[in-house]
This record gives sequence, structure tokens and C-alpha cells, in this order.
Amino acid sequence: MPTGSILVADDDAAIRTVLNQALSRAGYEVRSCGNAATLWRWVSQGDGDLVITDVVMPDENAFDLLPRIKKVRPDLPVIVMSAQNTFMTAIRASEKGAYEYLPKPFDLKELIAIVGRALSEPKRPDSALKNAGDDADAIPLVGRSPAMQDIYRVLARLMQTDLTVMIAGESGTGKELVARALHDYGKRRNGPFVAINMAAIPRDLIESELFGHEKGAFTGANSRSAGRFEQAEGGTLFLDEIGDMPMEAQTRLLRVLQQGEYTTVGGRTPIKTDVRIVAATNKDLRILIQQGLFREDLFFRLNVVPLRLPPLRERTEDVPDLVRHFFQQAEREGLPRKQIDAAALDRLKRYRWPGNVRELENLIRRLAALYPQEIITASIIEAELATPITTASPEEPAGDETLANSVERHLNTYFGGFGETLPPPGLYHRILKDVEYPLLSAALAATRGNQIKAAELLGLNRNTLRKKIRDLDIQIIRTSR
Repeated sequence: MPTGSILVADDDAAIRTVLNQALSRAGYEVRSCGNAATLWRWVSQGDGDLVITDVVMPDENAFDLLPRIKKVRPDLPVIVMSAQNTFMTAIRASEKGAYEYLPKPFDLKELIAIVGRALSEPKRPDSALKNAGDDADAIPLVGRSPAMQDIYRVLARLMQTDLTVMIAGESGTGKELVARALHDYGKRRNGPFVAINMAAIPRDLIESELFGHEKGAFTGANSRSAGRFEQAEGGTLFLDEIGDMPMEAQTRLLRVLQQGEYTTVGGRTPIKTDVRIVAATNKDLRILIQQGLFREDLFFRLNVVPLRLPPLRERTEDVPDLVRHFFQQAEREGLPRKQIDAAALDRLKRYRWPGNVRELENLIRRLAALYPQEIITASIIEAELATPITTASPEEPAGDETLANSVERHLNTYFGGFGETLPPPGLYHRILKDVEYPLLSAALAATRGNQIKAAELLGLNRNTLRKKIRDLDIQIIRTSR
């Protein structure tokens, strides 16, 4: 049975009661109060093995109280609760020395687990972060949804580390914003932040871009050039679209991560490097590994802390906050002030946002610049969302588009065709049937109609394949090689 004395501070009596009951059932001794003054008196007297406190108290903000607590009792774990669920709340909790940050509402089982971990593990040193400031305009990430809260908490834990981070997410979800937040609020914030997009650099120049080159290393190298590793020394190197890195450059990058040094193109002297690596991708690297396009050992080196950014359609409750943020941003840039009515917001929340936050930002800027009305209505939003978006035709897909990306693009279009309604029931089996027919047909065509070889290729039992051929009415054309 766990033991320990817990001090709970929250001005909401109902929350105190719930916490008292949950912690008592878990075997802890609990004392609770509704103000910061009582909490401070208990702590300064040496009471309690752990503190759980809300941020907003009637007499003092917990962020003002935390430094005093950490000064007199640096080993006392403090868990901070808040209904202000923003990125800066999580960061401030970390910078003030909180053991953990929990956005309200939270799961009581999770709280009990955190309490147990805090009381059992060795005391960690206080946060070395300086005050990041309270300027709301400086907040790099917007959203209070549960998905974003999870991201804020992970980021807060990562600020005091140099761990390599792999950010996965669709285009437009804000991967570079997260990378910049890791840098700007982390221990390397006084160093440079250098970003390089692997998809935007010619394949034969990537190594030179990353590692630099010596004079005369190749035709056109008229002088020595510093690479991104050298430029990012002491700071953060953000490798965007890492899945587009050619195999030769992957090998050199792996060597740098393993040995902590590199050589310039045309150079011979190894150069020590001290950078934090943050990588990002909108592709499934595990699929690329299976296809032989990405090194598995490099993947594991980069994927130390995986962080998935959810697409906007998975956190539509953040749309109102994002809309207000982008309108305020547009106003600061000199565009007319705009407001949006509830019906228009509701329509935006029902849209699937294939372009994610970037698409929403572009829409808001367009609304601020082109419409004279101060209040944006649902009819305006409806007209904007009905405007066709120019995309690559089915006959001309992107050269490196994966099957998953293609299917998702198709489904976004499919769902969009139903407007505010949903497709008929049975979608799962219809989609499987649509995919199964061309897959089996392609396998049979590749094996010249040989069902034994096709079954082996597909990993199916031969009888199963025969049944599917009959059920799907697949025509088999047998040819000889």
C-alpha cells in the first residue's frame, strides 16, 4: 500500500472533495485547503511529501508561489492543475519547477499514477528554464483540446533535455512550430535554430547543404561553404521532410549521430558537432523502411521521442481559438478587424480541413483582406469552402505519393461530397472491396495468371484466393513469359 502525505490546494470545494476521496482510497494521507496562504504555511512548516495545487487561487497565483516553495523545499514534488489549458501554462509549470502539469479535467487514475511515481523516484533537479514571459502574442501553439494538451505536456518534459525528437504529422499541422517551440523554450534557446527542408534541395546537393564543402570540392565550389550542422552549432537543427533524404545522405547523417562528428564535402579533418536534432515527416517512415527507401538504424536514432501532431479534423474544438488567433494576427499586420458569428464557427468545425491549420490560416487571412463586413457569417464561410481547390489531377499524382496518402486524399474528397451529411452505412466493407479488387487483379497480372504464385505473393491461402476471385468476379488472363 502506498504511503505519503499529500497537500491539496484548490478554491473549488467540490474538486477538493473528489481529490481527497481518490487519494485516500489509494492509501495516502490528505490535507486540503482553498487558498495559497494555508498551503504556504503547511509547506514552510515542513508538512507534506507532495503538493497538488491549482494555478489560480483566490489570494495568490501558484506560479508566484512555486519559486518560494522550491527555494525552501527544493525536493518537494509539486503537481500543478489548471483549466487554462494553453501551451504557455504547461511551459510555465515546467519553468517554475513543477513535477507535472495536468490540464483540467483530468483522469483520476492518471493523477494517482503520477503521485506514485513522484513519491518513488529520485528527486529531479529544478528546472533551469528562465522565465519565458507571459506575452500571449508569443504563444507559438494554439489549442486547448485533449490532443494538444498531451503535446504540451510532452514538450514541457522535453525542454530540459537534448533528446532527439521525431515529429510526425500531415502537411500543415505545424511541425516546424513545434520544433521552434522546443528550441525557443528549451536549454538551447540562446543558440541558433536552423531549418532545412530535405524535399526542397536537389539530391546531389543535400550533403553539401548539411555538412558544407571545401573550395574546389566540386565544379562551382569556388570557396568554402559552411553547412547547416556548422551553422546550428550550439543550437537546434530541424530536418524537415526527413523521409525525402536520399540514402547516401542518410548514411552520413547516421554516422554523425553515432560519432558526434562529420567531415565537409571534400574535407578530411573531422569536425566535432554539438547540435540538437529535431526531425519531421509527413510520411510513414516504417513503410519507407519496408520499401528500402529509409534506413532502419537511422529511424531508431531519430525516433528517440516520437511526437505525433494530430490533423485539425481530430481536434475541431480548437477551431474557435485558432480563428481568433489568426484574426488577431491579421489585425496586428494592418488588416481590418473581424469577428465571426457562432453559425460560421460551427460550419468551420464541421469542415474536414485537408490542408489542416495552414489551410485555416490562409482562409482567415483571405476573410480579413477581402471582405468588407466586420462580422463574418455562415453564408460567407459556405461560399469560401465551396470554392474548388486546384489539386493534381488523378492522372498526374505526386511522384512519391504513398498509397496511404492517396487513399486519404480520396476519402477527404469522398466525405466532402456529402456536405454536412454522412455516407451510407457499410463504408468499411465497401472500401475494402474497392481496394481488394485492383490488388488481386494486379497480383494476378504480375504472375501472368498463375494463382499459386499470386497467392504466395499476396500471402494468402490458395483456396482463399480462388474464393475471392469468384466472389469479386475477377477475370484471369493467362499468358506465357
